[in-house]
Amino acid sequence: MEPKNSAALVSGGASGMGAATARLLSQAGARVTILDRDIERATALAEEINGLAISCDVTDGNNVQAAINQAQAAHGIARICINCAGIIHSKRMVGKQGPLPLEEFQQVIQINLVGTFNLMRLAAAAMMQAEPLGQSGERGIIINTASVAAFEGQIGQTAYSASKSGVVGMTLPAARELAQWGIRVMTIAPGLVDTPMLDKIPAEARQSLANSVPFPKRLADPTEYAKLAMHIIENEMLNGEVIRLDCALRMQEK
Repeated sequence: MEPKNSAALVSGGASGMGAATARLLSQAGARVTILDRDIERATALAEEINGLAISCDVTDGNNVQAAINQAQAAHGIARICINCAGIIHSKRMVGKQGPLPLEEFQQVIQINLVGTFNLMRLAAAAMMQAEPLGQSGERGIIINTASVAAFEGQIGQTAYSASKSGVVGMTLPAARELAQWGIRVMTIAPGLVDTPMLDKIPAEARQSLANSVPFPKRLADPTEYAKLAMHIIENEMLNGEVIRLDCALRMQEK
């Protein structure tokens, strides 16, 4: 699919990988809508890229539908949907304070997994109404974000790994279901990426993380996620697959 003149939705687009993807899409000529709970940062970025910012809670069906309607009124049907909204979580299932509160587990699943499905289902429903493009009749592309933790979760990542494993598990059946409509579904599973989620980690710990990467020995830049997302958008042979963006990293148990 050609990004130029296409409408795009980017959840979690106010920072990190979402922001980098929103910028690259805009540079390619897409009409970008940023969906994020941090409306101040989203608005600032939207002004920078001449896009649209909408306050959005991906876990709320009515809220997401209203956001899609607003974006569609401004930019037309979104043929590109990038799911970057999510939270990290690291706490043992049973720690010194006792069992992990069930509410914490549910929150991680609700945002990372249910939120991804929520936007995916509603964006797909809108894409079905778009005119097919080109010889293949493609209508749209959905790119979700998992994590290497979906495959090698560390101690303390029970909730996070479960949420990201769910995103991985949805990829193929969703792609198969939406194929008849000319809608592709892909997932990117990043390794260690230098995003605001790591801002609170001390410099020594950040360097230790970088050293754990086989090659190149550094944290990934969010723009590298964005570049992969752009290639997926443009290469219609990529469908129903999970691509690890991790420099051959395999997480250890701690």
